[in-house]
Amino acid sequence: MRTERGGGRRAVAMETASPPRGRSAAAAMSSERGPALPFLPGCAFRDPTKTSFHRSQTLGYKNGFAFCRLPTVGIGGERLYVNQLSQAELDELSNTRPTLTYRQARQAPPSGFIPAHVAFDKKILKFDAYFQEDVPLSTEEHYRVRQVGIYYYLEDDSICVIEPVVKNSGLPQGKLIRRHRVPKNDRGEHYHWKDLNRGMDITMYGRTYRIVDCDPFTQVFLESQGIELNPPEKMVFDPYTEMRQMPMRMYITPSDFDQLKQFLTYDKQVLRFYAMWDDTTSMFGENRPYVIHYYLADDTVEVREVHKHNDGRDPFPVLIKRQRLPKTFVEKKKTFPSCVLEISDQEVLEWYTAKDFAVGKSTTLLGRTFFIYDCDEFTRNFYRDKFGITDFQPVEIKEKPPEEVLQVIPPYNGYGFLEDSLQNCFSLFPKPPRKDIIKMLENDHKVLRYQVALESPNPEDRKRRFILSYFLSNDMISIYEPPVRNSGIIGGKYLGKTRVAKPGSTTDNATYYGPSDFIIGSTIEVFGHRFVITDADEYVLNYMESNAESFPAATLQSLRDHFRPRQVVEEAAKSDVPALGTSQQELDELIARVREELKLHNYLNNSSIREAFLRCDKDDSGVLDKAKFFSLCNSLSVPTNAVLINKLIDLCSCGEDKINYRDFLRAFPS
Repeated sequence: MRTERGGGRRAVAMETASPPRGRSAAAAMSSERGPALPFLPGCAFRDPTKTSFHRSQTLGYKNGFAFCRLPTVGIGGERLYVNQLSQAELDELSNTRPTLTYRQARQAPPSGFIPAHVAFDKKILKFDAYFQEDVPLSTEEHYRVRQVGIYYYLEDDSICVIEPVVKNSGLPQGKLIRRHRVPKNDRGEHYHWKDLNRGMDITMYGRTYRIVDCDPFTQVFLESQGIELNPPEKMVFDPYTEMRQMPMRMYITPSDFDQLKQFLTYDKQVLRFYAMWDDTTSMFGENRPYVIHYYLADDTVEVREVHKHNDGRDPFPVLIKRQRLPKTFVEKKKTFPSCVLEISDQEVLEWYTAKDFAVGKSTTLLGRTFFIYDCDEFTRNFYRDKFGITDFQPVEIKEKPPEEVLQVIPPYNGYGFLEDSLQNCFSLFPKPPRKDIIKMLENDHKVLRYQVALESPNPEDRKRRFILSYFLSNDMISIYEPPVRNSGIIGGKYLGKTRVAKPGSTTDNATYYGPSDFIIGSTIEVFGHRFVITDADEYVLNYMESNAESFPAATLQSLRDHFRPRQVVEEAAKSDVPALGTSQQELDELIARVREELKLHNYLNNSSIREAFLRCDKDDSGVLDKAKFFSLCNSLSVPTNAVLINKLIDLCSCGEDKINYRDFLRAFPS
C-alpha cells in the first residue's frame, strides 16, 4: 500500500498492530492469562484482587499544547494489548516499506484540532496609517496630519489604533482606539483582516484613516492567504511640524579675526584699572573702590571689590564675574523680554574693548558708572605701545566729609521724667540718667514740709489746705491733702513724687522748683494749679540757717519773719508772762502780716465781718467769749486754722475764755 506523511504513518502502525490471521484477540489474551473458564452463567466469578475500577487518563499537555493518547490500562488495572505492538511487530514494522496494492489506499486520519487563540497567539498585523484633522483657530496652520499605527490581532479579530507620543506636542496622544472588535457598518458586521490592504481608506468611529504601508510579517501573511496587496505609499508628514523642525537659514560671513592668535599672543596679560563707584545719592551710600581687570586673551572684563578692615561689608571679592560686557545693544522689539539669561551676538552691536577704558573717564558697566582714576604700570605701557596714549595722570579722589545731621529732639510729651524720656532720643537701648549718689546719701530722709493753700475761684477749694513735701535727696515734690471731716472732699495723695518744672521752662533749658523758690506768701504753679505757701515746718528754718550759703537771703528772711511771732508767744508762755503784755510794735507787725495773708482770701468781706462782731457785742465791751468768737469766725469763713491768725488770736486773748475782738478786727480794715 502507499503511505502518506503524518496520517499515513499512523495508518500503517494501526494496520501492523492488528493480530495475525487465524488468531483472535481473545485467544491472545487467554494465552497470556492462562486457562480461562467458559463465559457462561454461573461460571463467572469476581476477582478479589481488583480494587481500582477507574478509567485511565487519555488527555494531556505537552509543551503547552493539548493532545490525546491511547489507553494502555483498562478498567480494573488490566493491561490492554489491543492498542500495543509486540516486539516482533515493531521489528517487522521497522523493516516494512510502503507498497502499492491493487486496492484503494487508506485515507489518512484527520489531523488534531488546534484552536485559533493557540494557532494565532501573539500574531499581529501592523499597518502604518495617518489621518487629517482641521485646525480652525490658528493662523500658522489650517490642518494637521497625525501618524498612527493600526494593529490587528489575529487571535480574536480585534483592532487597536495607537499614535506615537511626541514630546511637548500639546496633543492627547497614545492609544486613540482601545483594543476591541471594531464595527464595520450598521448591520452588525466587524472589520476582518480581509478588509485591510495598503493604499485604502478605512473609517472607524467617524474618522478616516489612510493606510499607506505594513510590516513584512503582515505582507507575508496576507500573501499566503491569497490577498493581492496594493503598492505602498509614502507617509504624509505634518507641514507645521516640519517647519518647526527645519532650522532657519542664517548667512554669517566668517570673520578673518584669528582668536587663536589673540589667545597665544595675549595669554596671561591683564589690564588693571583702579575705579570708584559713587553711590552717595542713595540712602547710606558711599564712594566704594573697585579694581577692573581687562583680559586681553579673550576681551573679557572682571570687576573686583576692594575691602578694608572693619568696613562692615561681607567679604565678597567679585562684583562682576569674568565675562564679555555689552556696550551697545540691538534695538529691541516690543515683544522681546527685558530680562534674558544669556546675551548672544544677535542682541549686541558692540562689546567693550580695551580702547573703551581710559584714566580720568567714566565707564558704565551693567548699569553702574565707574570712574577710573588710575592704572598699573603694565597698562600704561600697553596703551603707550598699542594706542600711543601718553597721558596717564592719576586723578586724586577726595572723600567728601560726611554731612553733619543735626539731632532734633522732639518735644516732651509729658510721660515720665524729662531726663529719662530724653534718653530714648540718644540711644536705641536707652540707659537711665545718672544720679548724684553723694547727694542722695547726704540728704537721705531729709524732707522740707510746707503748708500751701489752693488758689481757686471756687469757694469750696479756698478752704482746702495741703502739705507740700520737698525731698532734698532727689529734688522731688509731693503734695498731700489731710482729710477733713464733713468737708465733702476725700483727702489723701494729691501729687506723687515728681520734679515740677517752673512756668516758662523748655525741654532744652528746664528749670525746676527748689527750696529757694518757696517763700512764705509766694505762689507756685504745679501742672496748671496755683498754690500759695502759707506756712512751713521749723525744720525748714533750721535747715536753711545751717546752710545759709546755699539759699538766698530773701527766702531765709521770710522764714524768720514768719516764725518770729510764734517764737515770742512760746517765750512768753515759758516765762509765764501774759500775752497782753506784748509790745504794741509786735502786735502791729503781726496784724500787718495777717493782712497780707488775708489778701489771698478774696472771698472775705471785711465790712460784713466787722458788723457781725459789733452786732454780737451788745454791751459794747470789746470782749467776746472764745466759743462765741470761734463760732462766729466759722460762720464767716474766717481761716482760723492759719498759723498767723492763730498767733493773732493768741495775742488778742484775755485770759482763758475771753478775746479782745477789736484788736483782731484791725486785721480786717473796712
